[in-house]
Amino acid sequence: MATKVFLRKHCDEGDIDEAPEGYSAATAICWAPGRTIGNIAVCSEEVFGSFANKDGDNAVLPCHIVPCGKYRNGAPRWYCKTHQIHWGVKADLAAVPPSGEVTCSNRHMQMSYVVDPLVVDFNDFEEIGVWCSLPPALSSRHIEPRSPRIHVHKRFTGAERKEMDRDFDAIVCSYNQDLGLFASNEISLIQITPPAAFEFVRSLEEGRDMDCVTCPKCGYPHLDLGTFAITPHAKHFCGNCGNDSIWSKGKIVSTPLKPLHDQFNNSSKYVVPDRSLNFDDYPGLRFDVWASTPAVLWTADRPQEKGIHVHIYENGRRIVDETFGRVFKDGVEMERNTLWAMMTQNTIY
Repeated sequence: MATKVFLRKHCDEGDIDEAPEGYSAATAICWAPGRTIGNIAVCSEEVFGSFANKDGDNAVLPCHIVPCGKYRNGAPRWYCKTHQIHWGVKADLAAVPPSGEVTCSNRHMQMSYVVDPLVVDFNDFEEIGVWCSLPPALSSRHIEPRSPRIHVHKRFTGAERKEMDRDFDAIVCSYNQDLGLFASNEISLIQITPPAAFEFVRSLEEGRDMDCVTCPKCGYPHLDLGTFAITPHAKHFCGNCGNDSIWSKGKIVSTPLKPLHDQFNNSSKYVVPDRSLNFDDYPGLRFDVWASTPAVLWTADRPQEKGIHVHIYENGRRIVDETFGRVFKDGVEMERNTLWAMMTQNTIY
C-alpha cells in the first residue's frame, strides 16, 4: 500500500492553502535588528517571503500567528512567530480589516536575508572554523563602519592550504539529532546570523555568564539579543512560541550557539603565539589590524591563537597575514583589549 513519507513542514494543517500572493518559498535565512527568526534554529528548510535578490535588507515576510494562552482577563492571546510579537489586545482587534485577515503590528518590518546560504557540514577529515568578522580596529585607510559578517575557513586535516577562507552574510550548520544539543525534534539546521554571532563573541570577550535555556512548552532554544544580551537575567521570552515565563537556574545570557561552541573540545582553549611584529619594518605600506576574536566554533584538534591579527600589503599583494602575540607601532606596543573596543565602535548593529 502507498505510504506517506515526511519531507518538510510548511505550516500547521489548515493555516494556508498556498503561498500568499506576492510571496515565494525559498531556502533562506532572515533576521531583523535585535532578533533572529526562528530563534536561529530552523524547523523548515523553506521560508515564505518577498525576496528581490540573493541577499538584501528589505525582505518582507508574512505573519504566522499561533495560539499563545490567555491574557490575565481571560481573553485569548496569540503570537506572531515571524515578527515575534503578541497579538490580541483591543488595538489589535480594532485593526482587523473587513477581510478578516489577521496580521501583527510588525508586519511591515523589513529584514535582512540570504537566499541559499552556505551550509556547513562537519566531517572528520575537515577542520572548520567560524568567526564573527568585524571591521578592523586600525587601518591605513578610512574604516567604513559595517555590520558583522560570518567568516568561515575550512581545510583538510593536516593540510596547509585552506579550502575556504572568506566572509558570508550568514550561514547554516547541519544538525544531527544524535548530538542531543536541543530538545526539539524539529530542529534540522542551526542558523548563524550576524546579530547572534556578534553577541556571542561579545559575551565571551566581556566575560558574561552564558548558557542555553530551553522553552518547556515548545522545546526550542532561547536566543538573547540586543539589550537582553548585555545584562544576564533569569526570566526569558521564547521567540518561537511566545511563552514569556521561561526561567534559567541563574542569571545568564542565553544563546543556542553556546552548546554548539562547547561541542568541540578546543573551542575554549587558547594560546598566545610566540611571534612579534614591528610596523617600523614595513614603512609606508598599507595595513589592517584586528584583535583576534574567539571562534564561534572550532573543530581543529589544537588550541586557537589569541593575539593581534595583522594584514600588510605591498603593491596590492598581501605579504603579512598572521596573528601575533606582540605588535609594535611607532615604538608603542598595541593592547589587544583596546583594539577590541575600537572594533566594536566600528560595528553597526
